[in-house]
Amino acid sequence: MPPAMTDILDIWAADSQLSNEDYVTVDFLLPTGIYIQMEVPREATIQHIKLLLWKQASTYPLFAFLGEMESHMFECVNQSAVHEALEDETRRLCDVRPFLPVLKLVPRNCGRAERLNSKIGTLIGKGLHELDALQDQEVKDFRVKMFRISEEKMQRVQMMTWMEWLQSCFSPQLENGVIDGLQEKLFDGALKVIMHFDQSQDTASLMVSPTITPRELTEQAVRKWITTHGPEEDESSCGEFLLRVSNKLEFLYGEHPLIHYKYVRACVIGKDTPHLTLVHCGMVQAMFEKELSAIGAVVNRKTSNPPLPLPPKRPHDSVITHPWQIAPFKIVLVKGSKVNAEETAKVQVRAGLFHGTELLCKPSVSTESSGRSEHVWNHTLDFDIAVCDLPRMARLCFAIYAVMDKVKKQKSTKNAHINKYQTIRKAGKVHYPIAWVNTMVFDYRGHLKTGDNILHCWSSFPDELEEMLNPIGTVRTNPYTENATALHIYFPEYSSCPVVFPPFDKVRTGRGGKKFHIELKEIMERDPLSQLCENEKDLIWTLRYDCRENFPQSLPKLLLSVKWSKHEDMAQLQALLQIWPKLSPRDALELLDFNYPDQYVREYAVRCLKDMSDDELSQYLLQLVQVLRYEPYYDCALTRFLLERAQTNRKIGHFLFWHLRSEIHMPAVSVQFSLILEAYCRGSIPHIEVLKKQVEALSKLKAVNELIKLGTIKNARKTKEAMLTKEAMLTCLRQTGFTETLSDLHSPLNPSVVLSGINVEKCRYMDSKMKPLWIVYNNKLLGGDTLGIIFKNGDDLRQDMLTLQILRLMDLLWKEANLDLRIVPYGCLATGDRSGLIEVVSAAETIANIQLTSSNVAAAAAFNKDALLNWLKEKNSGDALDRAIEEFTLSCAGYCVATYVLGIGDRHSDNIMVRSTGQLFHIDFGHILGNFKSKFGIKRERVPFILTHDFIHVIQQGKTGNTEKFGNFRQYCEDAYLILRRNGNLFITLFALMLTAGLPELTSVKDIQYLKDSLALGKTDEEALKQFRQKFDEALRESWTTKVNWMAHNVAHNRS
Repeated sequence: MPPAMTDILDIWAADSQLSNEDYVTVDFLLPTGIYIQMEVPREATIQHIKLLLWKQASTYPLFAFLGEMESHMFECVNQSAVHEALEDETRRLCDVRPFLPVLKLVPRNCGRAERLNSKIGTLIGKGLHELDALQDQEVKDFRVKMFRISEEKMQRVQMMTWMEWLQSCFSPQLENGVIDGLQEKLFDGALKVIMHFDQSQDTASLMVSPTITPRELTEQAVRKWITTHGPEEDESSCGEFLLRVSNKLEFLYGEHPLIHYKYVRACVIGKDTPHLTLVHCGMVQAMFEKELSAIGAVVNRKTSNPPLPLPPKRPHDSVITHPWQIAPFKIVLVKGSKVNAEETAKVQVRAGLFHGTELLCKPSVSTESSGRSEHVWNHTLDFDIAVCDLPRMARLCFAIYAVMDKVKKQKSTKNAHINKYQTIRKAGKVHYPIAWVNTMVFDYRGHLKTGDNILHCWSSFPDELEEMLNPIGTVRTNPYTENATALHIYFPEYSSCPVVFPPFDKVRTGRGGKKFHIELKEIMERDPLSQLCENEKDLIWTLRYDCRENFPQSLPKLLLSVKWSKHEDMAQLQALLQIWPKLSPRDALELLDFNYPDQYVREYAVRCLKDMSDDELSQYLLQLVQVLRYEPYYDCALTRFLLERAQTNRKIGHFLFWHLRSEIHMPAVSVQFSLILEAYCRGSIPHIEVLKKQVEALSKLKAVNELIKLGTIKNARKTKEAMLTKEAMLTCLRQTGFTETLSDLHSPLNPSVVLSGINVEKCRYMDSKMKPLWIVYNNKLLGGDTLGIIFKNGDDLRQDMLTLQILRLMDLLWKEANLDLRIVPYGCLATGDRSGLIEVVSAAETIANIQLTSSNVAAAAAFNKDALLNWLKEKNSGDALDRAIEEFTLSCAGYCVATYVLGIGDRHSDNIMVRSTGQLFHIDFGHILGNFKSKFGIKRERVPFILTHDFIHVIQQGKTGNTEKFGNFRQYCEDAYLILRRNGNLFITLFALMLTAGLPELTSVKDIQYLKDSLALGKTDEEALKQFRQKFDEALRESWTTKVNWMAHNVAHNRS
């Protein structure tokens, strides 16, 4: 049954079959024990419904015991199965959309804490009562710590001035560096600024120096206003105004030259005129006071209560044992239940100790067990490693598998997928993985685990396994315990006191250091995917102090050379880390990979990350959220770092929220991400309502999308009915409940942009399988400005999001090297399970549409080399055409290199676009890292990147012999490629950090090998450039195949 069919059973939908058109039957539960069923208007507010109930309840017994109506409120269970208190009684019941039409009337006596908990649970999509119910001391301790930190943070905000708050929430967006050819982009050395005045339709044009400060520009703007409108404002009142970017919530203040502000800089480079708005400081103060009010509703301004006492120590907590004299490590495998194996199979369990991906000792294997789903072993598993040599982050990995006799290979490949993971261990036997599970050896306090543990296992296996063990997998157990295989193990008690992992300075250390060898330099210059042999590891470890002095960036390779099964080596490394020079944040990112699980290493990496600017942190936030999966404990340096930075920068907080919430449905991270989201919300109380508005708006868009899917399924192949579906969509968007929810919200794609309302007439749905919505919004901050957003429901946007992030990084690296290739990394954000938003780039057309406008025949359109240049001539004339061709040349070079390096496939004329200003850009990144589409086993794409003759025709300005322009284009490509090569390790690191995200084309290190090959890492610049030139010539030579593919694409999509 298609997902949209659920709409039939949605009683809150306007066309529901479960109720009549205007009324819904609701069950009311009163605190007096009385039950009342009555029909209420579908679009009535909660307040109106309460009035109707009160009138009805007056005819029932015990009415007098209810008391005042205002002292009560409704509660319900919402669509996320979260208990929600309906405090805002101006909302309509059809917008609240309870899971069932049942409302419980309760006394309005809940305190501030309960109200806040209800809001947070509703916002993050997971009720906090679920976290309360977890019998997990680590969860409780983390929440208590975060609660205190967050409350202190909110109390500090209450003590701020409005200017301090502005700097915290809207810090100036600055970018230093010289702009090439700046004077050519100005008007006789001056910068033209269009000045808008808040609460007025008037504008003024000012010619100013690019080095003028915002304060000086404000003074000029005020003088201009006085000149044209009379002395309503005194010039001395300039300090009462601020400059805001006209179309978004971004303020310009501080004593920096105007050209250093990102927005102004981007306008100058793109030859656009900056639009700024003069706003009164009172407006900003009102925003601040609104936030203070939201905080004051749930947090006491100044607490007079002393902090809660620490829990009493257990009698033995003061006496601890360090694990130096303890025997070899062992555990007892007690039993397994709900084991999904054939009756004829024998079941075994394999257990291995890992530090990252390094196996610390030989795995231990249980005896074979027979039975149906229950298997009892009571078998001790011994490991050839002493407890004293266990690293702090050692994890115990289990695999349950069936042992069966080898069967003859069947000719049929019908069920080939069943044997995907089979491993033959010995002659005549085949091992089939059934389930896996991992657990830490030390708990979050550093105590060696003891006693019974029930581990609920996972049944889905990754592509790469280590002896059927999955060390890279989560250490969280499967929350779906009802059907999961359960493994019962027992950790023996080695002492009557807790065995605690000691701090590094308590560990015995040895000597180290030899003379520097020239061989070390060659090893250190290799890329992160290069494997080290044992001799090289020994050399690096021996010369570790030389590494520190001469190759501090080689720390990852040193860490891979440590013998983690020797506590003396561990101790020496941990001591060395205390004096290791700080790495640059970009280099430190690699240390957060799964290969580096040591606590001290990760804390060192986070210390390096603290030097990141907010912009740089935003650039890598996607990866930093993903590597939270590698953290075995909830309270860690990375979690605290992200929360601290998110709570001091609203934009970082916005994207941290969405990156976490979009994956909260995943069982392995559900609790962890819920805890971080809860902590963020408690420390950013004013942000809750802003985010809640976005969540509600996305819920409405999802409802519209599912309505369309249902309509198009019913009316397949009926054009007239399809038109009716569009009308139904527009009618839906015009309904009060939709317009209110979809208006006045911050854009999830860019929180600085405020969306006022939908321009319904321009909205539509697109004709692809999942029927994405094309929504056009009006910009609240700048009248007449519109923004397009595509809402997708049913498509995983995370791969697009990663690709666009990498394109944004490439753009940054090129600009750092003084090469601006006019990349268009448009906004893309995953907001939930297979749903999200994409920014519509304004004034842009697909190559397919441009070609088809000049030809009536789809097959011929792809071969019309003049179409693109003629289109640009229509949009631009004179000097503007020259600029457009230059923009096209630069952007085409950027995307040729980017698509080649990233191995972006499925390139056709519908996912390459051109703006009217000339910028070319690519969209839709469903195939990356060389995963090109094929038909009947033949690759459809036979070129390294797209470089067709009509592109070259534009680059050469329509002149066949214009070799100078084409030579410039080729040089741009080569320069861009060499710049990316110099940063090859960074690209490999960023993709490696995404390995556990579950992206379909990024599941193993083998996938990242494509990057190493395309960037020719390990070769000299000369060799790499030679390889790239060959690819360039190949793209040019084989461009006819691209045209054939485009023609086939046009014909297949019934273009005419």
